[in-house]
Amino acid sequence: MNHRPTMEDVAARAGVSRALVSIVYRDVPGASDETRARVFAAGDELGYRPDHRARLLGRQRTRLIGVAFDVRQPFHGDLVEALYPAAEALGYDLTLSAVTGSRREAVAIQSLLDYRCESLVLLAPTAPPSVLTALAEAQPAVVIARKVRAAGVHVVRTDDSAGSRLAVEHLLSLGHARIAHVDGARAPGAAERRTGYTRAMRRAGLEPLVIPGGPTESAGAAAARELPSKVTAVAAFNDACGIGLLHALRGRDVSIIGYDDSTPSRLEHIQLTTIAQNADRLAAAALGLAICEDGPPQEVVTDPDLVVRATTRSH
Repeated sequence: MNHRPTMEDVAARAGVSRALVSIVYRDVPGASDETRARVFAAGDELGYRPDHRARLLGRQRTRLIGVAFDVRQPFHGDLVEALYPAAEALGYDLTLSAVTGSRREAVAIQSLLDYRCESLVLLAPTAPPSVLTALAEAQPAVVIARKVRAAGVHVVRTDDSAGSRLAVEHLLSLGHARIAHVDGARAPGAAERRTGYTRAMRRAGLEPLVIPGGPTESAGAAAARELPSKVTAVAAFNDACGIGLLHALRGRDVSIIGYDDSTPSRLEHIQLTTIAQNADRLAAAALGLAICEDGPPQEVVTDPDLVVRATTRSH
């Protein structure tokens, strides 16, 4: 079979009506156990996957959009704050489920499925593409702030490579040539930001220096201990990492630039120069895709912006 199997195909294979197949896959009364088993067997043989958009049209709407986020990431809080008015403007409400140090992402997502959310919005999920693909077969899903190719999944993200390029170009304009990048380890976006930094340095005829790090303040503080004395400027993976560097390097004349423009970066006693991801723009795009019931999955890539504050100075 060259085309995607349909409900009519399953009905023909099982020897029942299309209406009966619909009843079985919607899990509503009206079919015997034997008929249900025969329909599911026919569907498995054909490789049939129910269209979640059609299921939404045929059931009572909950008007709920589930959001899975990591409570340890400040920018996720900014995204959640931006998602609420975006959802309200579209006539939807949000159900939140947090990832924590003791609560795995899979548990957070399952909790949203149990709430019968119409769509899921996942903030920088760490699940492999195969898991996201399987999830999208059962539920409309939108990923924010991660570059990922997973069948059926919408993606809304910032151009992280361009963001790192902006950071390096800003530091170069201030006269810095010994610029290091503190890496984000395996965090979503880390590879793209590392690549952007490396390319910008080589384009300027300079040797890149990548210091192992991570997405937390403690990772930034640990990276500060590995920073060679010759380095005069650092592009951090994110704001939390940058703030950790800032505290650990007090008393040393080093310019520091973060990434995200999260709420902590704007605090009066921090005033971190950073690369801004526009939370309002990302949230609006994600919600628009989350309620879209037609068309193929899309990838929306937004441009980052440089925000200059007090932590970068001329060399």
